[in-house]
Amino acid sequence: MTETTRILLVDDHRLVRSGVHALLAETPGLQVVGEAADAGEALRLAAQLRPDVVLLDIHLPGVSGIDTVQALRDAAPRAAVLMLTVSDDAGDLAAALRAGAHGYLLKTCDAAELVGAVQRAHRGELVIGSEMAPKVAAAFVARSQPADPIGALTPRERQIGEALARGASNKLIARELDIAETTVKVHVQSILRKLGLGSRVQIAVAFAARRPRDGVPPADDKA
Repeated sequence: MTETTRILLVDDHRLVRSGVHALLAETPGLQVVGEAADAGEALRLAAQLRPDVVLLDIHLPGVSGIDTVQALRDAAPRAAVLMLTVSDDAGDLAAALRAGAHGYLLKTCDAAELVGAVQRAHRGELVIGSEMAPKVAAAFVARSQPADPIGALTPRERQIGEALARGASNKLIARELDIAETTVKVHVQSILRKLGLGSRVQIAVAFAARRPRDGVPPADDKA
């Protein structure tokens, strides 16, 4: 009996999800078990459905797909996360793989390549789309570390870092910023990755240590 590969689609465009869903449904052994339009919904469904493969767009509302990768792997540890995007930027490719993605495909790939990529990702292989393969070397060219890593965070991530330094819980941060608690968790994972830290306590310490130097209030955007 052929093993079924369970797939979660994450893309904020319903038409894209419908098209990919229909394409995959034509292949025996592949089953789309859920669809999500944003990071919060993706994390909830990943934890609930335990998919084998997550097809994840980079451009999601609120939190980028790249910043969602690690949180998805925490929610569904056995899932392979495969980026499916319009971005052919080598920097996005490198960032996705550093975040823990199992592969990177462009939405311009043909049906056979997409199906093959899903199957290979489920087997544990690293998958790079044929159109991105020439950019792999450029993607891993060394980049200098910013003098101030915290300054490289997004305004929203700096808001959350400041809140952690005050000792705020995820629930309180979510209420203060009027965002979902799952979105807060995704931002925390992104901060940990970008700063190379291992816990929210370390984030709090990093922001607390920085306060006397800059005294700049956190940005008030709700991006």
